[in-house]
Amino acid sequence: MNLHALYHRSKQSWAYAYDLKTVKLRLRTERNDIETVDVVYGDKYNWNMTEQTASMHKWMSDELYDYWEAAVQPPNGRLSYRFYLKKGESRIWYSERWCKEQPPKESFGNFEYPYLSSADIISPPSWVKDAVFYQIFPERFANGNPAISPAHAQPWGGTPTTDNYFGGDLQGVIDHLDYLAELGINAIYLNPLFLAPSYHKYDTIDYWQVDPHFGTNETLKQLVTACHAKGIRVLLDLVFNHCGSHFPPFVDVLEKGQDSKYADWFLVREWPMQVKDGKASYETFGFEPTMPKFNTANPELCEYLLNIAKFWIEETDIDGYRLDVANEVDHRFWRKLREVVKAAKPEAFLLGEIMHDSMAWLQGDQLDAVMNYPVTDFALKFFVKNVMDSREFADAIATQLTFYPQQVNEAAFNLLSSHDIPRLLTLCKGNKDRMKLASIFQFTYPGAPCMYYGDEIGLTGENDPDNRKCMEWNTAKQDHDLLDFFKKAIAMRKKYASLRYGDFIFLSAEPKDFRLIYERKLGEERFVIIMNAAPHPQRIDAYISEGEWEDAWNGGFIEVGMAYSVTLPGFGFQILRAKELKS
Repeated sequence: MNLHALYHRSKQSWAYAYDLKTVKLRLRTERNDIETVDVVYGDKYNWNMTEQTASMHKWMSDELYDYWEAAVQPPNGRLSYRFYLKKGESRIWYSERWCKEQPPKESFGNFEYPYLSSADIISPPSWVKDAVFYQIFPERFANGNPAISPAHAQPWGGTPTTDNYFGGDLQGVIDHLDYLAELGINAIYLNPLFLAPSYHKYDTIDYWQVDPHFGTNETLKQLVTACHAKGIRVLLDLVFNHCGSHFPPFVDVLEKGQDSKYADWFLVREWPMQVKDGKASYETFGFEPTMPKFNTANPELCEYLLNIAKFWIEETDIDGYRLDVANEVDHRFWRKLREVVKAAKPEAFLLGEIMHDSMAWLQGDQLDAVMNYPVTDFALKFFVKNVMDSREFADAIATQLTFYPQQVNEAAFNLLSSHDIPRLLTLCKGNKDRMKLASIFQFTYPGAPCMYYGDEIGLTGENDPDNRKCMEWNTAKQDHDLLDFFKKAIAMRKKYASLRYGDFIFLSAEPKDFRLIYERKLGEERFVIIMNAAPHPQRIDAYISEGEWEDAWNGGFIEVGMAYSVTLPGFGFQILRAKELKS
């Protein structure tokens, strides 16, 4: 046994409460090294009378490691546990303070999950794992009220730049809710709406006011009410890492310097606060002087921002926030914000923009989920760019899934396009089959998929500003093949619970190959997804259970015997659903 590969720690994603009765335990071992693992557990106060054993199953494997998992019910809410590993004639007991062939008789030194407390359970809102999000960039979605458009707004559909306007507004969203409902989405994420000088609104002037070019606070309230009537949740973009340089407290500091009562609201490296040769003497978002960074450790600023978060939920009944640059704001602030938001609306969703390992923000006391950019990166590299093979892709996805508890993975925000990256069809160089294959993965993978407005009708675009084109509402110019595809993919995901939160298992992924097979399973319902990510046709052998399978995408049924083979076209896929399998 390679004992150097063993790893476990109590809490985080290695030992976590899934519900009020269940703790899930994970253990890491070297890949293909250990034959079986048991977890022996009990109550530390009565170990001899409560000791019991549960088998662990090999849950995930990546390039270097196997990950084992078991779900146990702590006796009396307390859990003391140790692992028992077998390989051939070798036996090892592994715990927090020892790793040896024979365990101590007492429980002291075991790993411990001290107590299963309801307050510690990571509980993203239940509706999120059933959600299909649609991201709307308000200035470019639809112009529903030309009377409030900027005076210099250009005709709809023109070439976007970094500073031009086309008059998109909230009324335009209201006017197209029937379109969104017909598409099948049940949640929308709106980029910032509050008063700001730019078209993108990430440089806020007034957090209490919807930008007049978008409408009024009442218009937002009307939009949320109309969305809720159609079963659509609404998520607002909230920018608390920084404000705009026209934000009144910042202007006050520029004028009064250290004498301003708001001086400590910002992070000033050197007084006087100024911009010289393009460099600010204060902290900013990135290196952008027009976006000064907040000092969220300041109690007055903290209270100010928390009141804003509370206000929009109570005023308009929105369903949560996407929190911009969440990883650059202090953890204590997010803990306070969670308490305020959840008190106002317990089922509100707190989604963070974080592009790396986010476990520090996802322990039940801060965020509910993050934008799943690592999976975006892997999916684009495999399906779109073919710079990862099947084995590399499966290993990377497996590693990512092990980072978080199950309920966090179920609520992950999965995207392939956004206002910050090139559009999917552009990345696919116009190849719709490639785009569809990547999207099928998105819609059959754990977590909530999010579509970027216009991807469904063939909008293209490189990086900002080209990825922020006006939505095309002329049906003659829309790609109806793509539109029908996305309607079908959304409907399939919403129909089958196993595609939303069933177990996810790779069945086949080989090196130097672009064939991929994985499974989603929940109870008796089972899906097998077979993919060819290569540009040429390939035969794929799938070793699945005998019996009758439904072709869930194309219709009809397939009888599977001892083995099943299918030849898929380049970027082709097949989705099989178990109907009646032989034991």
